[in-house]
Amino acid sequence: MSECNHDCANCASKKNGSCGKANFKVEPNPGSRVKRMVAVMSGKGGVGKSLVTELLAVAAARRGLKTAVLDADITGPSIPTAFGIKDRALSDGKAILPCRSAGGIGIMSLNLLVDNPADPVVWRGPVIAGAVKQFWTDVAWGDVDVMFVDMPPGTGDVPLTVFQSLPISAAVVVTSPQDLVSLIVEKAVRMADMMKIPVKGLVENMSSFRCPDCGALHRIFGAGKADELAARHGIAAVASVPIDPSLAAAVDVGHVEDANLPDIDPILDAVLKD
Repeated sequence: MSECNHDCANCASKKNGSCGKANFKVEPNPGSRVKRMVAVMSGKGGVGKSLVTELLAVAAARRGLKTAVLDADITGPSIPTAFGIKDRALSDGKAILPCRSAGGIGIMSLNLLVDNPADPVVWRGPVIAGAVKQFWTDVAWGDVDVMFVDMPPGTGDVPLTVFQSLPISAAVVVTSPQDLVSLIVEKAVRMADMMKIPVKGLVENMSSFRCPDCGALHRIFGAGKADELAARHGIAAVASVPIDPSLAAAVDVGHVEDANLPDIDPILDAVLKD
């Protein structure tokens, strides 16, 4: 049997008539009315993907949009901490209800369902992928203008499940200035292309640091290549997020909604545009 390469146009099985038009989409919970779903992804871990997810959610909420975050990073969930959510998610007897941040952002994460958030998640890929789908099928999200999905890093099983199962309308790719990471981020961009998901924004995190004493801007990791990458792949919106100790401190204590945000508006504008 030919192994699926997720590219139906060039699928070997399709050529011998055994593939067909498979549809892996799962239906949302009846209590969910989500207008737009945006995946925030990266080619590797440690580049600030979750931070960018949080910044986009806060920026959208400040515009008056009904906003939510689905934390699909099951083995490394960090979204509840940034928003200061310590309570467990509850149920109304029919569905799981998302927790709400101080600013009203709906949040669902594995850390909101377990007794001890510090316990490791020692699950195999199919179980993790199943949990992500349950965040869509079993959670009554209510009315949501835009939902951001904090993806696990890489291009493996769970990102594939998200792209195939959930109605993702756009993707944002996060990178950092190093050459190696710039190479790896191309894998994420190409995965989205394979899944027919438009990459509408590229965020270069940790792009620079402004000295608090002299005000000089330093590019600690060297000159970034975000603009070059974006041009190569036809990505219209690019944003740079500098290293900001005050932002990091706000995230650590659960006050990301109160932080001064970097200029993330070009990315938000792009993903909200039809």
